Amino acid sequence: MVERARWLGELDPVLRQSLPATLADQCKLANVDDKNLVFLVSAPVWKARLRLHADALLDAAAAAGLKARTLVVKVAPPEPAIPAGTGQSKPLSEAVRDSLRATAQSVSDPGLRAQLLRLAGKPRSTTDGA
Repeated sequence: MVERARWLGELDPVLRQSLPATLADQCKLANVDDKNLVFLVSAPVWKARLRLHADALLDAAAAAGLKARTLVVKVAPPEPAIPAGTGQSKPLSEAVRDSLRATAQSVSDPGLRAQLLRLAGKPRSTTDGA
């Protein structure tokens, strides 16, 4: 799953470079399969504009070695930004920390493992140490 996300992340700018800059800033590659090239846009107006550039995107996909023949565009409004200082995050439960640690031990990517362990916080100890 991580490898697929990396691949899509690398492919996204390659495909979007075939679009006008204003349009490229409003869309993002979401998925690719043998039939479809799926893009997300922030508003319906961008969906209509992106569909006008379907041939350019599909040509760019073909040049990148993809077999997709259809452009699918979905509207996914951006998440509203949470203003700073409006609330505190809740601390992770020990069950969540244990799950993050277990997941970290099951992945082969050292960078991902380190990030998961960082998210899990300090190692669990048998004594309080405070």
